[in-house]
Amino acid sequence: MKTIRKAVLPVAGFGTRVLPATKSIPKEMLPVVDRPALQYVVDEAFEAGIEHIVFVTGRNKGAIEDYFDRAYELEATLHQKNKRGILELLQKGLPGPGTTSFVRQQSPQGLGHAVWCARDVIGDEPFAVLLPDVLVKSEPGCLKQMMRAYDKKGGNIIAVNPVPKDQTDKYGVIAPVSQDGNIYKMSAMVEKPDPADAPSNLSITGRYILQPEIFKFLEDQKPGAGNEIQLTDAMAKLMDVSTFHALEFEGEAHDCGSKLGYFKAVCAYAVDHDEIGEDARGLIKGLCLLPEYQG
Repeated sequence: MKTIRKAVLPVAGFGTRVLPATKSIPKEMLPVVDRPALQYVVDEAFEAGIEHIVFVTGRNKGAIEDYFDRAYELEATLHQKNKRGILELLQKGLPGPGTTSFVRQQSPQGLGHAVWCARDVIGDEPFAVLLPDVLVKSEPGCLKQMMRAYDKKGGNIIAVNPVPKDQTDKYGVIAPVSQDGNIYKMSAMVEKPDPADAPSNLSITGRYILQPEIFKFLEDQKPGAGNEIQLTDAMAKLMDVSTFHALEFEGEAHDCGSKLGYFKAVCAYAVDHDEIGEDARGLIKGLCLLPEYQG
């Protein structure tokens, strides 16, 4: 099996679910406590051993490229003022030279099209896809857990987590055929099935390890749901010629693409923050005790 060295992060979306905040700020750059949501996803990728990240961008996403670059004036000012702690924090989050690429998705044609745009950088090797809308709070990171599953099973790996059985009509779920611990061999993906007909309650989270053959299917993929080129449609075709497993990861996923999900993520990361965690827990607890929030 080839090692997973590269990851694709599709960051070209408009963030319509969290407008108007994303009118001038990329949704991926919305802060979760003291850093952009995207920083957590990039950290997860590098923690898992990823050597190169491909950002698939669009118009008005220049702030992302600037963020993952050196800010010489800011660094010089911090150095002069002897604010070494903040300076080290800034430098720690920077990718190394030559470890990132930025490719352009000129028009919003869907997640499948965004992944296809990275084909020349990925080449003929397996790769990871991390959706920046989804933050997974876990130790070790979700992708690192998936790497371990890949080393064991090979093929394609999808991250899943259980949802209430009566809510499967809100998610895409997998159809498992066998189980090895927290790894499931799967035969299909079903989009928002009625609870009575759902093959499982294991919902698909925004993390994938895919074989490069996916690009052959994406190249000729016709628009699907929402009149967009869907990654899941190409994955269904790839499933006919390549094995797929689902990993039920340990951790909690947060959908930062929705307003309530974003708020929940901020709270979850705030209460565990090294600097403000204790105060954040007290603040949230105090708010919950107010009469207007009870009953």
